[in-house]
Amino acid sequence: MHKIQQNLLELSKRKNLGQMTLREMGEHIGEKFPQKVKHHLTQLEKKGFIKIAKHTGTIERTTPGKIAKTSLLSIPILGTADCGPATFYTDTNFEGYLKISSALLQRKREVYAIRASGISMNRSNIHGKNIEDGDYLIVESSHRRPENGDIVVSVFDNLANIKKFHWDKENNRVVLLSESTKDFPPIFIHEDDDFNVTGYVTQVIKKPRLE
Repeated sequence: MHKIQQNLLELSKRKNLGQMTLREMGEHIGEKFPQKVKHHLTQLEKKGFIKIAKHTGTIERTTPGKIAKTSLLSIPILGTADCGPATFYTDTNFEGYLKISSALLQRKREVYAIRASGISMNRSNIHGKNIEDGDYLIVESSHRRPENGDIVVSVFDNLANIKKFHWDKENNRVVLLSESTKDFPPIFIHEDDDFNVTGYVTQVIKKPRLE
């Protein structure tokens, strides 16, 4: 076993790793590169020494050799949402199910999937992944009161879009922002408009690159 992994296991006996940042873990074990810490945490999880629950931020010690049971989940796909101008309606456009292993899904309850269209969010960062045309997004539907900076799926004038949410308190308006390599203007929405957030994006399932 790699020395960093041994040190992390020893640290897990004294500290709750789930409450520490990668940098803090590195400081305790003498490793200055957080990405190395992340890599070796992943290796420990693959070997069965720890279990990382990303949606709750917990890291638990487990017994090596015990393989976690996984299952194939069916996540409803509620159509397509646009990453540029809002041109796709989502609520009634059921397109079947996204079949995905439970081991690959961070959130398993109160979620739906939606397919992204356009490039206006291709500089977004959701757990290290951006949103590109054709990607599937996992959306938590119970989270309908977003905070500034959340990537949300919203419906306005019966049209769905994917944008970064910002509440402009000074001007009493919602601003939906793009994060793109291209210059897309914001969308401005008055607080009394017929505007509905259907959830926020928790995970990006990248489309396969078949080369």
